[in-house]
Amino acid sequence: MQDFQENSDIFNLLSEGVSEGIIVVDSNQIVVATNTSSEQMFGYEKGELLGKPLDVLIPKRYHSGHEAHVEKFIAKSDKRQMGHGRNLYGVCKDGKEFPVEAGLNPFEFYGSTYVMALVIDITERKNKEEELSHWARIFDESLNEIFVFETDTFKFLNVNKEAQRNIGYSIDELYKMTPVDIKPELNEVQFNTLISPLLNDETAKVKFETKHGRKDGTTYPVEVHLQLSNLGKKRVFVAFILDITERKNYTENLENIVEERTQQLTEALAVEKELNELKTRFLSLVSHEFKTPLSSILTSITLLGKYTQTDQQPKRDKHVITIKNKVKYLDTILNDFLSVERLESGKVNYKVEEFALSKIVNEVVYNSNMLLKSGQQIHYPENIDELNIQFDEKTLELALSNLIHNAIKYSPEDTTIDIKVDIEDTGFAINVIDKGIGIPEEDQKHIFNRYFRAENALLTQGTGIGLNIAKQHIENLGGSLEFTSAENIGSTFTLCIPKLKTN
Repeated sequence: MQDFQENSDIFNLLSEGVSEGIIVVDSNQIVVATNTSSEQMFGYEKGELLGKPLDVLIPKRYHSGHEAHVEKFIAKSDKRQMGHGRNLYGVCKDGKEFPVEAGLNPFEFYGSTYVMALVIDITERKNKEEELSHWARIFDESLNEIFVFETDTFKFLNVNKEAQRNIGYSIDELYKMTPVDIKPELNEVQFNTLISPLLNDETAKVKFETKHGRKDGTTYPVEVHLQLSNLGKKRVFVAFILDITERKNYTENLENIVEERTQQLTEALAVEKELNELKTRFLSLVSHEFKTPLSSILTSITLLGKYTQTDQQPKRDKHVITIKNKVKYLDTILNDFLSVERLESGKVNYKVEEFALSKIVNEVVYNSNMLLKSGQQIHYPENIDELNIQFDEKTLELALSNLIHNAIKYSPEDTTIDIKVDIEDTGFAINVIDKGIGIPEEDQKHIFNRYFRAENALLTQGTGIGLNIAKQHIENLGGSLEFTSAENIGSTFTLCIPKLKTN
């Protein structure tokens, strides 16, 4: 060290002329010379490092292996770059570490061995390298697809990993392709038109939706954000691609749901409208059907009070019959409404038992006779005297009464209502045939709907619930009620009664 310092003028003259730090250590790794750059680099005063061990300039975590490395290096006595392939760090006087690059050069001087280290502070370079590395990772690790391509040939220059994964092409394959090659919906002319605002500096970014075609032939919807950038001195396009498959599916599903809900709402509104119409029709029907017979009853009672003479008994009898008929009619209506309520609530109890069909037919025909118009007659079936059936008696009576009363009501005077019974293997078919006004063809599909009245029957008294009730009761017991009709010719209603076992 003494020999070196005694002849340090030449070293000082040479070392102060370079910007890199120069540190000379002897074979014991004691600092024997430094230049101003190295002292400033490590934060020491002029001459403060002389006589100190080299370890003061090296972070402690490297101390254990450093001495062996230096001895090995001195033994080989060759010049080389220190820490090749590894990151080297120096430590300042205040303990702050910083990255360095060091070149070592051993030499002999007055019989002693020394090593001269040329040290460069590479903090700024490292920061830039880390920054570049960071952006490179962002480019490659981005979950969005990123394409970089030339502005003149459109050839891809770089494509990140997510784009390669999704589109299925390797980077080498993409180098030979252009954006038009992966956009099946666009040709080169259309693509040029899209990007022209960018090339003409009319806008800083172009955004559009299209489809990308994968290598396997499938496609997916994308949103493209395209802008210009600089790669060195070259202008390039950078395209950020968003795969909007989920968004499109969500939008499509949302549209389907909206359409479905709209349809449901429309149907619900239609049902509500129909219910409101039914309610209005029901209230109108009830007020009319009750008001008319009640008015007749009131009139007959008023007149009865005026017929006080004995010879006026026939007139009193006439009004008593009128009152009875009107009360019976009101009772029938009330029973129909009660029947509707029981059917809707499921509180109907049927009693299937064996009885003579002629008994029911006789009772219904007898009770219907008082409703016959002038010249009307009912033809009784000829083949039922010995016929017994198993069914609910009250249900059959209700349904048959409804059909015969309708036949009388909607047939003109001097006509015949025929009742025919067909005996079949599976049951019995009771046909009620009239030559009345018939049912218009357009109304026939609604004839069993509750409260429905055919267009040509609106002026005739009725509630529009009799056929509906009869059909539900008959079907509840496994039977059926059907009809054929022609307007102004007549109708045939057929009650099909299945063979049932008694309970």
